[in-house]
Amino acid sequence: MLVYDITKRQTFDHIPRWLEELRAHADKNIVIMLIGNKTDLEDQRALPTEDAKEFAEKEGLFFLETSAMEATNVEEAFVTVLTEIFNIVNKKSLVADEMNSNPTSLAGKNILIPGPAQVIPERKI
Repeated sequence: MLVYDITKRQTFDHIPRWLEELRAHADKNIVIMLIGNKTDLEDQRALPTEDAKEFAEKEGLFFLETSAMEATNVEEAFVTVLTEIFNIVNKKSLVADEMNSNPTSLAGKNILIPGPAQVIPERKI
């Protein structure tokens, strides 16, 4: 997640450099989302949504504006990134399975994702 402050143009101006560094040093299948934060300060906006959206489209990034203060779109941002990561991993798994022609590997695996009402079992050492 590349986050900039919608009230400070300078924070957005650094995004291309951060994006270049990510692409140079991260896995080629990295999921990147551009996030404009502080939508609760709309009256102080220094960067139009359209500019950021256009940049995200040009660079092939997911885009969302949020307000951490008001918890607007924060969960949606994380769900979007996690869903896309899952889709990429799942696609890689299916391709690998097709190459190995192993039909039993299509059986699902249980993944424990902790939530507010869940207890994670302790690992036995």
